[in-house]
Amino acid sequence: MRYPEDQFNAGHIPADLLGQLPPGTDPKQIVIVRATPRNYTGPILLAITITGGIALIVLMIAVTLHIAAAATVAVLSATGGVGLTLKRPQHRSK
Repeated sequence: MRYPEDQFNAGHIPADLLGQLPPGTDPKQIVIVRATPRNYTGPILLAITITGGIALIVLMIAVTLHIAAAATVAVLSATGGVGLTLKRPQHRSK
């Protein structure tokens, strides 16, 4: 047996636990109750869900701001409120 858990799985009582038994106790009548191993599926799925939700909210805010900015520019340029002038340098003729 390589690990202490193997003793429990085989039904053996380790020597350190035998020393803790009160005098007169029959070791064959002892039942060792162990806690089940922790399951990490729930916390991992919760973290992935929260991360995905935050990413989705940030993406929706970015798309909303992009649409609002595009609509604002379209309205202002259509009403003459915004003008864009491009000044091109004149070519010198030789």
